Amino acid sequence: MLNRKSIRVFNKPKPTLISSGWFVAFALLLLAGCAGGGNDKLPILGQREAVTKQVDGKIVTDSVYHTIPDFAFVSQYGDTVTAKTLAGKVYVADFFFTSCPTICPKMKTQLKRVYEKFGKDNRVMLLSHTIDPSHDTVPVLKAFADQLGVTGRNWLFVTGDRDKIYDIGQNSYMVTAAQDASAPGGVVHSGAFILVDTNRHIRGIYDGTQPDAVDKLMVDLTKLLGEEK
Repeated sequence: MLNRKSIRVFNKPKPTLISSGWFVAFALLLLAGCAGGGNDKLPILGQREAVTKQVDGKIVTDSVYHTIPDFAFVSQYGDTVTAKTLAGKVYVADFFFTSCPTICPKMKTQLKRVYEKFGKDNRVMLLSHTIDPSHDTVPVLKAFADQLGVTGRNWLFVTGDRDKIYDIGQNSYMVTAAQDASAPGGVVHSGAFILVDTNRHIRGIYDGTQPDAVDKLMVDLTKLLGEEK
């Protein structure tokens, strides 16, 4: 069982835990923010590959964007949550654990603001992954959701295999969710909220502990919903 006393939490990912390709994504995000223009589409973050193919007898080059892969976790209701569960949805993902005494309460306060604004919009979902699955069982997650006043299925709290949770956080959502060798039995996680579109592309990463950053998230989420029409 994970020793929760040894869990360490950071507001921002450690640079050593993020590949150089992710820094390009953050640079693109910053450039998009500086460009202004309320009608600009949100950038697609992450590494991309150039793929050559033949179309109508001509060789063309297309971009293949970073995509959140398939997954299978278990929600606070005890049912399996997969990529199909979120098909056709814009969603916000984050990583937390229920006994976290530091940034997680701030994150959940801020994510509840998003829930209160978009919770009745069936085009939007929130997906919170526990990084302490040995403690955060289905009943624990359900009690946690109830305490927050979360009803329905627009905000899912999921648990599952620890390594798979760490892997999808680190390698897919571009945030820190990993074991920390300097804290035996411990882990680190970031306070980021990740905005994902209906194609499972990352469109924004925001500091989930800061109200102004979450304000920007909600503006961008509304903009993204407009793009998806």
